[in-house]
Amino acid sequence: MLTCDEILGWLREDNPDRLASLWRAADEVRRLNVGDEVHLRGLLEISNHCRRDCAYCGIRAGRPSLARYRMTAEEILACAGAAAEFGYGTVVLQAGEDAGLTGSIIADIVAEIKFRYPLAVTLSLGERSDEELLAWRQAGADRYLLRFETSNRDLFARIHPALPGRSRDRFEMLQRLRQMGYEIGSGVMCGIPGQSYEDLAEDVLLFARLDLDMIGIGPYIPHEGTPLGAGPDDPRLPPERQAPNTELMTYKLVALARLACPQANIPSTTALATLNLASGRELGLQRGANILMPNITLTQYRRLYEIYPSKACIMETAAQCHSCMRRRIQSIGRQPGRGPGGRRCRGVATSTIELEEQR
Repeated sequence: MLTCDEILGWLREDNPDRLASLWRAADEVRRLNVGDEVHLRGLLEISNHCRRDCAYCGIRAGRPSLARYRMTAEEILACAGAAAEFGYGTVVLQAGEDAGLTGSIIADIVAEIKFRYPLAVTLSLGERSDEELLAWRQAGADRYLLRFETSNRDLFARIHPALPGRSRDRFEMLQRLRQMGYEIGSGVMCGIPGQSYEDLAEDVLLFARLDLDMIGIGPYIPHEGTPLGAGPDDPRLPPERQAPNTELMTYKLVALARLACPQANIPSTTALATLNLASGRELGLQRGANILMPNITLTQYRRLYEIYPSKACIMETAAQCHSCMRRRIQSIGRQPGRGPGGRRCRGVATSTIELEEQR
């Protein structure tokens, strides 16, 4: 297991030859532990309503100018059917923290998806009550994704204010989700204003302590419609301490996450593609990732799920996205996976490549 100092050394590394050894090690650990298949998980953004006012997010409650939508059960089921036809093993239902998506509504949708289609169901619906989470698990949901965004609790509180009179600890919630029988996923943004290199190193160590089944990592992309993205009160640290929100830093974190959590499923994210449409996804897959998440949301809704601006591929149809993803996977000599692609086991296979000692 990498130490905090070793992780910090890699986060600050800029020598291409040394970084190449990190990419090779992460890719070998990926191959040994999760194989060469790239599993496709259909991403369905079912609502952009949100009761939270997160300082970085483009669908925050405090954006009255944003047109809101909430997909119907029939629309969701039709999109899930398309995912099954494409051969995906999983559908991911993602939304803002939408009070209109009640516990019973989601439970009914999950149960119907499981009845109709051979799909695993991942939910990413924010901080919800234990009663709702348990009901969704009993309805058949397999996984829950709840990103903690940063392990720095003070920074998290600044960018993600709690609802009045209500506060939930996301780390405790992840543990309860596991006790309920979910595979648990979390993740972070890198380069949040006010986030240090030390914060990112602690994020990687926390991935391992939580023994995450899924890890999502993306760069912070400023949105001018948010307090954090509008400036000029950007709470950025001095340059020598402020973690950058770059494509390179994202790859470093993907690789280090793979070394810290060899068995985890790690996507090469849409945010990476937004920074590098030509090859961001492919480079992520070659530096530790093993998942792609083609968007199966109906085209008329995609542009409204604007967590950050200029998101890649928002005008593609689900079929176009599917074809593109398969071509990208095959272009790097790998093949789309079959089945739900859950975590294989809790064992760890280590890399035969030794990382050079940090000095």
